[in-house]
Amino acid sequence: MTQAGGWIGRNTPRRDAQRLAEGRGRYTDDIALANMAHVAFLRSPHAHARIRGIDKTGAATSPGVIAVITGEDIAAVCKPWQTQLAILPPGYSSPPQYPLARDEACWQGEAVAAVVAATRAQAEDALELISIAWEELPAVTSVELAAKPGAPVFHTAKANNVGLDHTFAAGDPDRAFAEAAAIVEHEFVFERQTGVTLEPRVIVATFDAQLRQLTVHHSHQVPHQMRDVFATQLGLPFAQVRVIAPDVGGAFGMKLSAYPDELAVAAIAMLLRRSIKFSADRLESFLSDIHAREARVRGRLAVDADGLLTAMEVSAVSGFGAYANYPRGSTGEGLQTVHMSAAAYRLPNFRGQVRGYYQNKPPTGVLRGVGMPIATTVTEQLMDLAARKLAIDPADLRRRNYADATTPGAKSIAGVVLGRLSLARCHEQLLALMDYERLRAEQAALRKQGVYRGIGLAVYIEQTAVGPALYGALQVRASAHETCRLALEPDGSIRCETSITDQGQGTRTGLLQVIAQEVGVTPDVIEIVSGDTATAPMGGGAWASRGAPLGGEAALQASGRLKKNILTIAAALLQADPAALRVEDGAIMNAAGLAQMKLADVAAAAFYRAHLIPLDTLPPLEVAESYAPRNIPYIAANGMHGAHVEVDPGLGTIRVLDFWVAEDCGRVINPLLVDEQIRGGVVQGIGSALYEQCIYGSEGQLENGSLMDYFVPMASEMPDIHIAHVETPTPVTALGARGVGEAGTVAAGAAVWTAVNDALSPFGAAVSVQPITPEHVLDSIDRASSAGAGLNAR
Repeated sequence: MTQAGGWIGRNTPRRDAQRLAEGRGRYTDDIALANMAHVAFLRSPHAHARIRGIDKTGAATSPGVIAVITGEDIAAVCKPWQTQLAILPPGYSSPPQYPLARDEACWQGEAVAAVVAATRAQAEDALELISIAWEELPAVTSVELAAKPGAPVFHTAKANNVGLDHTFAAGDPDRAFAEAAAIVEHEFVFERQTGVTLEPRVIVATFDAQLRQLTVHHSHQVPHQMRDVFATQLGLPFAQVRVIAPDVGGAFGMKLSAYPDELAVAAIAMLLRRSIKFSADRLESFLSDIHAREARVRGRLAVDADGLLTAMEVSAVSGFGAYANYPRGSTGEGLQTVHMSAAAYRLPNFRGQVRGYYQNKPPTGVLRGVGMPIATTVTEQLMDLAARKLAIDPADLRRRNYADATTPGAKSIAGVVLGRLSLARCHEQLLALMDYERLRAEQAALRKQGVYRGIGLAVYIEQTAVGPALYGALQVRASAHETCRLALEPDGSIRCETSITDQGQGTRTGLLQVIAQEVGVTPDVIEIVSGDTATAPMGGGAWASRGAPLGGEAALQASGRLKKNILTIAAALLQADPAALRVEDGAIMNAAGLAQMKLADVAAAAFYRAHLIPLDTLPPLEVAESYAPRNIPYIAANGMHGAHVEVDPGLGTIRVLDFWVAEDCGRVINPLLVDEQIRGGVVQGIGSALYEQCIYGSEGQLENGSLMDYFVPMASEMPDIHIAHVETPTPVTALGARGVGEAGTVAAGAAVWTAVNDALSPFGAAVSVQPITPEHVLDSIDRASSAGAGLNAR
């Protein structure tokens, strides 16, 4: 029975949760096709080297080997690609890239040759028999080196390493800094990390030579994008390419890219005219998955005597890797770092600069939040430093400076569209949730006992529901709308085909709730399918927190149309006014609340006895609606995080004691799913702040390519995560939902940073490197002690 209030807003478990928990998921690696061969890749052991020759004779005769493939072989069926965003001058474009490196390898881990064999083990054995003549070239192993005059170039086709140079200003920041009552500044180092998904990258490609059809099973977020990429690069008609994304075990933006080795798999399937499978092992994932977050940032903040912000300056350097991520580029992290800084605050003057540099490392790209975690960390740490300098409580300083985001056209000083937000309401909700005053009193008492605890706050703006206004300007072939196709089946059930994909977020369950409430049925009569370009309507897929605000709005509009058509047919059968009827629990009800017929009766009449329905034109019982915001680039969401940590100044260790979130994602469709997304994002944000780092040596070699050495947070390290909701429905859509997929990650790291530095404030110390390791904590205390600042409790 539909309960009062309907299905929207109800805690509803994910429909597929039990199936997946019982191990009955069907992931790409579970797919075994007839005549399927396996591929393994020989990857460059050098960060930068010229390929002088490849001898594959020994590998070709190895047991089980079907073929040994090089870049020259693949060039016959796959053309190179080049990432070029419309907003950037041509000189900043990425070099042409190939599925397998030809002539030159530009990072350790770049695929150079491939062996196809009956089993993966046989393919890996044969790799050992391939001989490559290498000529090592100077490697650009850091952004610092890349930026130096006269530095070696990351690729011989380029004259320098610059990939982005962007500066902008608003107001008169120079004057504001000159007149400020107080100025604070801080330098930040964010080390590389990657998206560690439970399921690594997997692809199975099949080519039917008779029909010239390519079918790809792919662990990916955006099947329609990849259909376009495969068709374009392999010279196939769009209609001859099908991409299927079955169950996907996590993505986080990492599975948005078109990876060279995955294009190689599709090309090899065409060359050999058979099914080819590739599953990245964990080492390959660390070597070849996209990386993110590598940045060096310097921030300055000016305030007046009353604690009001007067100016901010942010200068960032961002690492791109050896190629710009295809097709969305690698500029997003750096640009977002600058433009999203201070987005939540009233600020009259701003200057931002970002430079991006190519290096001989894996390409960087999209990872949950795209620059927003860095921007939030920089902003919130500067806010804390200003509060400390003016002897104002950090929460009070924030309260004094929130942006006036009460009108649809509200924007930040850097041009970020805010719209109608709830910054002050989330602030008060969070302080009450964490019992802020009690924590501060407890903190002061414990410091007298030599226990150093810190309380960190982080306010965030999350860009969600990114639409065509953004990607259209970049001229990236990524669909920015979402589509829902609904059909009433002959038995009275409903079939939903959606362009939105699901990698564990529970998006499909949320859409079920929207459809169930709007049509007037229970979710159990709705079948929902997605992820297959042969059946799913065209749309963007899963990225930028678009599932509920865009996919949900398309589902709402389609549901309304379907219900209207159902009631039109029912009214004709009942000789009634359609306005006097409604659908409730799958039955047609009259104005008196009496059931007149079932949906199955309407369907049976429409499909089998249409000639008896007294209508000149029978309205369709299959409808489709697409939605994308047209006049704004995205829909903003907001919230605030609080962290409570304890730092041991003798060991440098950090323990996260508790964590709180007050968030506003507009109309909440399913609180259970929202909380799951926030908690998962918070864990990822804490992992970024304290644990995760891709460590490279001076020669560009990855030194921690396993989960024994690359640390991710475990359950034992995580605190309780308490969540409170503030609902401000967006006026942009009828549904009113804002995205929430990145809300946890955007501010969690910033809250931990500010909490750690709050704990270290008695020592006059402040950390400046992420991840914040015990060694860095101790070094920070030692530097402060050497400078004569603070206490020396060690």
